[in-house]
Amino acid sequence: QVHLVESGGGSVQAGGSLTLSCAASGDSAATAYMGWFRQAPGREREGVARIRRVGEMTYVTTYADSVKDRFTASKDDGNNTLYLQMNSLKPEDTAMYYCAADSIIPWSDSQAAAASFRYWGQGTQVTVSS
Repeated sequence: QVHLVESGGGSVQAGGSLTLSCAASGDSAATAYMGWFRQAPGREREGVARIRRVGEMTYVTTYADSVKDRFTASKDDGNNTLYLQMNSLKPEDTAMYYCAADSIIPWSDSQAAAASFRYWGQGTQVTVSS
């Protein structure tokens, strides 16, 4: 069992930056795979980034094309926290952002990954104004 708590959302002007955090507690093995997803009103949930453990304190990440080169996901094993550094924010980044975790998920497909994650946080709102 894993409990996830997101924080760091807020309102920012276009071009600004925010860093989201997702604190995980419980079974650390079930945080080997983690992800950030977002959902805007009236839109489907979208995968933003996924990260998976490949060795001792070593992770690989993958990003949606819409956020590549602007967002960076990282994991701090010491406090079992997932981060999402978001730079050059755009109004279209406005959404509720959720983190997810599990011991293993389909890695290559974002939708399959979203359907597989068993543990989800409650979300944190990001609003970007033009």
